[in-house]
Amino acid sequence: SALLLFISIMTMFMSGVVAIFEYDLKKIIALSTLSQLGMMMFSISLGLYELAFFHLLTHALFKALLFLCAGILIHGAGNTQDIRSFGGLSLNFPLVTVCMNLANLSLCGVPFLAGFYSKDLIVELACQYSWGIFVLLMMFICLSLTVLYSVRLTYLSFVGPYGGGTSISVCESDYSLVGPVVILSFTSLVSGPILSWLNFPAPVLIFLPVFLKWGALFFVGVSLLVVLSLQGLTYSYKWGAVSKFSGLMWFLPW
Repeated sequence: SALLLFISIMTMFMSGVVAIFEYDLKKIIALSTLSQLGMMMFSISLGLYELAFFHLLTHALFKALLFLCAGILIHGAGNTQDIRSFGGLSLNFPLVTVCMNLANLSLCGVPFLAGFYSKDLIVELACQYSWGIFVLLMMFICLSLTVLYSVRLTYLSFVGPYGGGTSISVCESDYSLVGPVVILSFTSLVSGPILSWLNFPAPVLIFLPVFLKWGALFFVGVSLLVVLSLQGLTYSYKWGAVSKFSGLMWFLPW
C-alpha cells in the first residue's frame, strides 16, 4: 500500500504540473482526469475503497460535462483546441460558460458541489491517518494544482483577452448539443449529497485539529489568488525549458 500511495501521489503531482503548462484544451481535461484517478488510487492505498468508488461516480458526472462543454467550444471556435486562440468566449457561449465553470468548480472541490463531497472526505480521512507530513503536504499541493489549472483554463478561455481565433455562436441554438450539458450540470450540482446518502448509511465522524480542517479550503483559496495575480499563468521566455519539459509530460512517453 505504501508503494501505491507513493505512485498515486506522484501521478497527481505530475499531471497537475503538466496541466499548468499545457495549451491544448482536451489535453488539460485529460490530465485532470489522470490527476483524479491518482486521487482514487490514493484513497484505495489508504484502504478507503468505498470512498474511491464514490469519487469515481461523482467525478464521472462532472468530467463528462467538462468534455461535452470542451467539445462545444472546439466546434464553436472553428475546430481549434488551442486555448490561446480563445478568450472572451463567455460572450459567445454564455450557457456553456456557466456549465463548464460549474464543472470546473466541482472538480476543484468548492463546497456543496458534487466534487466537494467525495474529495473533501478523502482529504479529511487522509488527515486522520498518521502517514507523516510529506504525504499530507503533497496531497494539499496536488489539491492546489487542481485549482491552478482549472482557473487558468477558465481565465484563458472565457475571461482573458480575445486570442484571435474564429468563433461561431450558433452552437447554443442546437438543443441536441446543449440539452445533455444542462442535464449533466444539474447532476453535478446534486449528485454529491444524493450519492453520499445512498453510499454511506451512517454519517462519517471526523476529528481533526482546526488547521487541518481548514487546510483544504486554505490551499484552494491561496492557489486561486496565485492564478489571478499571475493573470491566468501565461508564460514568458524564461519558462522555456520548464515549459518544454512539462509539455512533453516529463519525457514519460519516451
